[in-house]
Order: sequence, then C-alpha cells, then structure tokens
Amino acid sequence: MPDDRPYDIVLFGATGFTGGLTAEYLARHAPAGLRWALAGRNPTKLAAVRDRLADIDPALVELPLLTADVTDAASLQMVAESARVVASTVGPYVHHGEPLVAACATAGTDYLDITGEPEFVDRMYVRHHAEAVRTGARLVHACGFDSIPHDLGTWYTVKQLPSDGPITVDGFVRAGGRFSAGTYHSALTAFSRTGETSQAAKERKAVEPRPEGRRVRAVPGRVGRSKEIGMWAVPLPTIDPQVVRRSAAARPEYGPDFRYRHFAAVKRLPTVLASGVGLAGLVGLVKLPPTRRWLFGRLASGQGPTAEQRAKSWFRVRFLGSGGGRRVLTEVSGGDPGYDETAKMLAESALCLACDDLQATAGQVTPVTAMGDALLDRLVKAGITFRVLDAPR
Repeated sequence: MPDDRPYDIVLFGATGFTGGLTAEYLARHAPAGLRWALAGRNPTKLAAVRDRLADIDPALVELPLLTADVTDAASLQMVAESARVVASTVGPYVHHGEPLVAACATAGTDYLDITGEPEFVDRMYVRHHAEAVRTGARLVHACGFDSIPHDLGTWYTVKQLPSDGPITVDGFVRAGGRFSAGTYHSALTAFSRTGETSQAAKERKAVEPRPEGRRVRAVPGRVGRSKEIGMWAVPLPTIDPQVVRRSAAARPEYGPDFRYRHFAAVKRLPTVLASGVGLAGLVGLVKLPPTRRWLFGRLASGQGPTAEQRAKSWFRVRFLGSGGGRRVLTEVSGGDPGYDETAKMLAESALCLACDDLQATAGQVTPVTAMGDALLDRLVKAGITFRVLDAPR
C-alpha cells in the first residue's frame, strides 16, 4: 500500500452516533504521529465533532476534515486515494455502503465497517473482491460487535486445541444494552430483505472457492438446555457464523474438519418463547410498507443511549470447543456492545491495519484473516477480556 498518502486513517461517517464515539476513541488512543482525518457530507457537523475532539486533545483543533457523500463518486474517490485505511460507520450499508467499498477496492485502500448485514457483505464479495485482490486492498466487514467477539473468540478457542483433527465450537451470546438508531434501521432493513439476502448468498456461493482438502461448516443448532453454561441455548441467525466459517476456511489452524454453531444464552424458557414470537411478528410487520415506515420512524438517525446508560451495558460470549479428545470453555467479555465497545473494536481494527506488521492478505477478508493475533492483543490491551474458563483436558 502506498505510504505517501496524506492520511493513515480516514473515519467516514464521523457525525453519526457510533462514528462520533469512534472519533473520540481515536482522539484518546491514536499513537503520536498518526495522520488521520474525519470525513462526512456535512462540513458544519464535521467541524462540531472536531471541536469535541479538541476538548479531549487540543492538538486536534487542526484535524483535517474531508467533505464526501455516498452519492458523489468523485468525493469518495478523493477519500479513498488520500488514505491508507478508511473506516466507515455509514449504514444501513446495503443502501449506502457500496460506493465507498468500490472506491477503496479500486484505489488499493484498506476498508473497514461495522455492518451486520449478510446481503451487503455477500454482494460486496461478488462485485469487488476480485478488484481488491488485484489492487491489494483489504475489505474487512463486521468489525464491531458483529462480528469481532465471535470471530476472534472462536480463533482464541481454536488455539487452545490440537489442529490435526476435527474441531467443533459452539458460541453462546449474552448481552445487556440498547440499540442505536443505526443498528435498529440496519436490523429492520435486513428483516425486510430476506429474499434479497438469500439471493445474494446464492450468487456468492456460485463464485467463491472452497477450501481444498478440508471441510468447514457453520450449522444451525437446536433450542435446548446447555449443561456447560447452565442456560437455554437458542439458535441466533446473525452474520457471525458466516464470518467464523470464512475465517476457518482461510486458516489451517481450524483443522481438517471444522464446525461452528451460534446461540443466544437465555436463563428462562418463557423468555425464549416470547423472543421467538416477537421476532417472528417483527419480521412480518417490516415486510408491509405502512408498518415498515412506522417502525423506521420510531428512532431518528444519530440517536443513542447516554453515557450513563452505556456504562451499565455489557456482553459475554462463551465458547465451548472440542477437538483431539480435549474440551475447553472460553469467554470474551466487555462493556457496552452496541456503542462503546463497537467503537473501540472499529478504531483498534483501523489502527491494526494502519500500524501493525500483518500477514499479507487482499480482497474481502475477515477480521481474523486480516489481523488475527495482532488485533486480539490490541483488544486485550484495550480492556476486552479473552480468557480460558476451563482448560483443555
């Protein structure tokens, strides 16, 4: 990647709620000498974010601001060609994300986002993976709570087990927190586009190569009581199993035959039943235009919980791994998953790509494939816990 570009990192979407938190994290934790900038469509709002950052670090009063809009290809080309790494918080990505991905793939610029939208990720692979391979760009999606704790947590678990035989990992997610408008709108968009999501997955499957001489699967589990975690396990249909599967396909450390399952961990069975009914009802309502408009209007863009509310939020993901006659229980845990920790994960991913000595990769790759142990080490130093609860035996 060219080192003579003016910026190491450009944060696109800094005026949004999560984008602002990511900018604040960089203001506090960027290493000395890092050349970074903010980008967005509204220069007045960008200047207001910069003023906030200058309260954290007065030297940021001169932080560069780049005006760019997803509807203006020339402005996105300017952003991509000026940076070594571009991190985007502008969603729903299926509506707003592709122009920036395309610009970065063409310019050979590393790209990061926090999408949890499978349709978007699959379409970006089909349309821009080959170009990114040609230019050397790394396109790394899902660098927030979707899917870094699950992707790196599985990687951390696999490393506790022998890699010369079959390996299975089950992930169990628990979290307490509130949705932002951006997360809410992205979820509603995904629920309203199940047909498009299925078609995008088929198109990707038709062109994506499979690992040779190895088997890698992410399979649905069943509702049941897990004695290992002492809770009900409910299959969780998020993007995370797909990301884990793609990491496993790219790394031989996952063994010759790898299988992953993904669950929500719930204490009480009535909660399981109520959640299932509620989710089914929401999916049905969001497919109808009148109720879809009403649902989208419940939260305005840019809204999010207060610092006090975020301070009470948390997440824990436990992983039960088996392989080579051994079993291991691990845990990844941290604070507010939707905002503070997502901003931290995105910022540390951008710093990792910009500053660390990483294995050469290109094209659409997962967080583990692109950054692996370097990102895991960064997250541990940043306060996210990775630990073994029950050693292999």
